[in-house]
Amino acid sequence: MPHHSTPLDLAFHALSDPTRRAVVSRLAESEAPVSVLAEPFDMALPSFAQHLKVLEDCGLIASEKRGRSRWCWLVRPRFDEAADWMEAERRRAADRLDRLEAYLDRTDDDKAL
Repeated sequence: MPHHSTPLDLAFHALSDPTRRAVVSRLAESEAPVSVLAEPFDMALPSFAQHLKVLEDCGLIASEKRGRSRWCWLVRPRFDEAADWMEAERRRAADRLDRLEAYLDRTDDDKAL
């Protein structure tokens, strides 16, 4: 299977890590400096910065230098793309289950005759 790194693939890859999901959850509250985002994690700042880089590279967060601190915030469009994809897949699965249910109902009706 070929490896394709679409923006959506990269976003789901980024969200596959619990540290990065926790950062996203924190940033859902408000923007924050890297030092505040790093506080809950038992890791060196360079290691934590790698997590932020993954999130920024896929477009889930953005950051900028303000004075001596780097601040991060969520970028809504990439989340909307992921949510739209998940909703389309949910609808597709629900439609398939509805068709299966209708088929099973028809076969039950046929057996009753």
